Amino acid sequence: MSIHSVEPVPAPGFTRRDALRIAVAGSLGLATAGAGALPSVAAATPLKGRLKQSVARWTFPQQSVAQLCQTVKTLGFDAIDLVGPDDWPTLKAHGVYSAMCNGAELGLTKGFAGHAFHDELVARYTRHIDLVADAGYRNLICFSGNRNGMDPQQGLANAEAGLKRILGHAEKRGVVLVMELLNSKVDHLDYLCDHSAWGVALCQRLGSDNFGLLYDIYHMQIMEGDIIATIGRHHAFFKHYHTAGVPGRNEIGDQQELNYPAICRAIRDTGFDGYLAQEFTPAAPDPVGSLREAIRLCDV
Repeated sequence: MSIHSVEPVPAPGFTRRDALRIAVAGSLGLATAGAGALPSVAAATPLKGRLKQSVARWTFPQQSVAQLCQTVKTLGFDAIDLVGPDDWPTLKAHGVYSAMCNGAELGLTKGFAGHAFHDELVARYTRHIDLVADAGYRNLICFSGNRNGMDPQQGLANAEAGLKRILGHAEKRGVVLVMELLNSKVDHLDYLCDHSAWGVALCQRLGSDNFGLLYDIYHMQIMEGDIIATIGRHHAFFKHYHTAGVPGRNEIGDQQELNYPAICRAIRDTGFDGYLAQEFTPAAPDPVGSLREAIRLCDV
């Protein structure tokens, strides 16, 4: 993933694309701790918890899944995003929830807007819907894929047709398919579902509570801004939220342009009962400290 800022690189070549394709295998090592150890984390005072929070697994490659489970529990919340079936037993062993499951996708560029990918996607998602349901989880991520010269309206029709092939099964199993809104300006050039209007139109065509959007605040600030007003207008279609600072995709504090406490109050006030996941790449020397501060900032 293209990150346009100065930041530490936790593992050469490791990107969110990698995390979406494969499970992270074991710990990549901690800079100041031995195997199996965790960095020092002060016990957290209880959160208000009016807005449920999570953290994207790919943003902490320096910790194993088990270590990240311990970190989130110590910080006072209990969910991780973008974890596939191989790691679900580890989450369950630590009492941590998989707030957004992955593993069915063909990557970010080959999605439901591409008719040529439908047969393989349908097979993969049909199987994965059962895995998610059997594990007791709910949300499963999906993507539009790239335009590849396609008219957006044709992409909309293609995505509708492909998703309808699996939506009935998702409804039967109680699984929600959640398409992520990504920016096509900085990080994911040519991605089709890059504006909330396109995603909302797809939701309206499908007309199912078992399909919705992952409203990524970082990506949509880059593409269209107007974050709080958009949440007010279209929150019924937003099943999940992601955070990160703009510009740079780093910490969400006062060094970037988004007012996250105000945004989180707007989400809370819609009655949202899903998860908001921290998906920034820490640039500060203490990544766990950055996560602790982000969780507190969004605990409105």
